[in-house]
Amino acid sequence: MEKENMNLVIVGHVDHGKSTLIGRLLFDTDSIPASKLEEIRKTCKELGHELEFAFITDSLQEEVEYEFTLDTTQTFFKTEKRNYTIIDAPGHKEFLSNMITGASQAEAAILIIDVKEGVKEQTKRHAYILSMLGIDQVIIVLNKMDLVFYDEKKFNELKTNILDFLNNLHITPLYVIPIVAKDGDNITKHSDKMNWYSGKTLLESLDSFEPAKSLANRSLRLPVQDVYEIDGESVLVGRIESGRLKAGDEITILPGNTSVKIKSIKSFLNEKTEAEAEECTGIILEPPIPVKRGDVICTKNDLAVVTDRFSANLLWISDNKINVNEKVILKLATQKIECVIEEIKQKIDSSSLEIIEQHASELKQMELGEVIIKILNPIAVEKFKNIPGLGRFVLMQNSEICAEGIIV
Repeated sequence: MEKENMNLVIVGHVDHGKSTLIGRLLFDTDSIPASKLEEIRKTCKELGHELEFAFITDSLQEEVEYEFTLDTTQTFFKTEKRNYTIIDAPGHKEFLSNMITGASQAEAAILIIDVKEGVKEQTKRHAYILSMLGIDQVIIVLNKMDLVFYDEKKFNELKTNILDFLNNLHITPLYVIPIVAKDGDNITKHSDKMNWYSGKTLLESLDSFEPAKSLANRSLRLPVQDVYEIDGESVLVGRIESGRLKAGDEITILPGNTSVKIKSIKSFLNEKTEAEAEECTGIILEPPIPVKRGDVICTKNDLAVVTDRFSANLLWISDNKINVNEKVILKLATQKIECVIEEIKQKIDSSSLEIIEQHASELKQMELGEVIIKILNPIAVEKFKNIPGLGRFVLMQNSEICAEGIIV
């Protein structure tokens, strides 16, 4: 039987050891091909380094030379229980949107903190985003315990401070683990240098997590990507965000609220009788009716919300500020429409997570906002925690992404 898979995001402040931790996990679970390991050893030697586990994930030469992770990357390892896809999210604030993209795909998270430096600017930003995305399977690892001589008192002091901080964000970590990523302490086996720690290793902690329920078991949501004319028939194509469909199903198309039947299902290679979440598919309707890009297909009597206004958590990433009621473009799944930020209920400093202003008039770069968005015309949406594909969006100015957000 094929093993289950879990998506895991690794986050934390730059230089707190994300890449080293990932490299160590891959190394200790024999997930690095011998040829790749030899290549890494050679690169390290050319740069005058001993073998460094960070170079396993920072495999692009540019990243190795500049010594920080530039983009969200995906790597893989497996235990006896399951397969893992690790999403390594960048720590620098310039790449924060990459971190949001990565974290939004995750079922669980590891927040890594340098035990000597403690909670830093990006630690706070990343913790807020984990909270915003509703990721509730979280492990805190306090890294570089060797720099504080494996001191239990230092670990407990920082653990208390971190738990107090996360409690304000409504995050309750399931584990807080002292580690030395470069040496493998408490990663896949218990450390003899920290006998005072009797909890699970990092790998044991991960294996205790529960995978997210399949999107295929949720309500049908299929945003229409395009409509093609093939052999005299209109074929609606798109990626199924959630749920299942099969030939003969009665469906409703939003926002127009038109109900029809699925005549047949098409794939690139052959005709199918059914399809489910995360598949790209084509369908033919009976009777044929006008459908356009951005429409959303739902099971009849199990519909998405159609609205012209919703509450959202928003991160403004553009150099240019945004004012209340200033027009921007909303892109949500395949839907693209003009909108305004009708109200900024409060804006938050992403560095300190302190509330800057209630009922603000503008958002600036790297400010977080709890906002109400007003759309030109009603569209189909969902809360992010229910169906991520219809609850995640970006805002655009002059064809560039200026903000990312989720519907709450």
